[in-house]
Amino acid sequence: MTLPAFAGGDVVTLPAAPQSLRARALADDVRFILAVFVDLNGKPCAKLVPVSAADELEGGELGFAGFAAGLIGQRPHDADLIAVPDLDSYAPIPFVREGLAIVHCDPYVDGEPWPYAPRVILKRALARLAERGLSAKVGAEVEYFLVDRSEDGTLTAADSKDEGLRSCYDARGVTRMYDHLAAVSDAMNALGWGNYANDHEDAPGQFEQNFRYDEALVTADRVITLRYLIGMLAEQRGMTATFMPKPFSDRAGNGLHFHLSLWNDDDAPVFPSPADERGLGLSEVAYSFVAGMLDHAPGLQLFLAPSVNSYKRRGATTSASGATWSPKHATYGGNDRTHFIRVPDANRIELRAADGSANPYLALAAVVHAGLDGIERAADPGDPCGPGEFRENSAVLPRTLLHAVQSLRDDAVLREAIDEGGHGVGDYFADAKEDEFLGWHNTVTEWELDRYLTAY
Repeated sequence: MTLPAFAGGDVVTLPAAPQSLRARALADDVRFILAVFVDLNGKPCAKLVPVSAADELEGGELGFAGFAAGLIGQRPHDADLIAVPDLDSYAPIPFVREGLAIVHCDPYVDGEPWPYAPRVILKRALARLAERGLSAKVGAEVEYFLVDRSEDGTLTAADSKDEGLRSCYDARGVTRMYDHLAAVSDAMNALGWGNYANDHEDAPGQFEQNFRYDEALVTADRVITLRYLIGMLAEQRGMTATFMPKPFSDRAGNGLHFHLSLWNDDDAPVFPSPADERGLGLSEVAYSFVAGMLDHAPGLQLFLAPSVNSYKRRGATTSASGATWSPKHATYGGNDRTHFIRVPDANRIELRAADGSANPYLALAAVVHAGLDGIERAADPGDPCGPGEFRENSAVLPRTLLHAVQSLRDDAVLREAIDEGGHGVGDYFADAKEDEFLGWHNTVTEWELDRYLTAY
């Protein structure tokens, strides 16, 4: 588009308007678009939209019964959630089905972003960060198991030969799963994510596939997309992929580790500092961000480890390999994977407390709010802990989901930050998670029958 010149000025050429969703899909030979959003539990909700209706999708005409979709703050009589697509997230995914594309959406109700929608919650947290001239970039490590489930419910590794006590990085296990791992890697690279490693993790049947870091919202979208891709591609080969934190009682569980960094308006990193006297190479802003995360660590856990099963991973004393890789105290230190926050180098910090049940939007939103609170208070995390060390004043992380619920209820700063606008999102989430815990607690298990049936 060209505008006429002003007197004495040059002709101004504006960039072309972005293509419509329909035009992009037609250019990519896409037949259907998967319009996706997630509920607070991270469940992917979608409608399959034919390209002929892409204009209606882009125009905000695709409605969902929110109460039926899942945990997203709606009652049966509430108005529809309207899925508004973010065109920047659109991507063809022919490796799942020929002619299929995916686009992430923000739920709206009555023309306003829905405050209980996780993607909306993260965008508001990032907007608060932007008010301080900052942005967050994030990398994510997505761990998962490939399993088979027998008719009696027993789980086994999909690779029957994968049974060693020290399976991590096993070249043979990776090779036997080559077709699946290569398919996922090819998919990530086709999407432009930059897959740079695929490895066998600590436990038999467990894997991790990595992609480059990016803006926080982009990475959160990619975690949701990757879980979907891994699950669908595993099913194509007759396997089940699970991100469940602790599917096996005697093996290490699934983490979701986040690598975080802050950047200024000039797209320059603000974490590194050559003048750091504490030895980690971090700036005072970085230390205050870390301090905020440590101060709010117990309340953060409800967003980082939001399932009953999460605390079977966290509470494990060991695994068959000799380690659980799950922190139990709110500590930080250098290149040491036993800490809540690991500092592998001066450019980033690694948050190691999230697990495979975490909703990436909610987890990152909560982390941003906690870190910002530390920055605004110029909080001091104290000196870093040494390898395997924790101090008497290091907060103990919640032992069960119910403890995590209470920790969030006790953290007014974090709860109010998540509740932006006074909608009670934090309280709603805490109440739902308490109900989840009690639902599990009220179920009689085999453990109880074995322990109590003839004990008295």
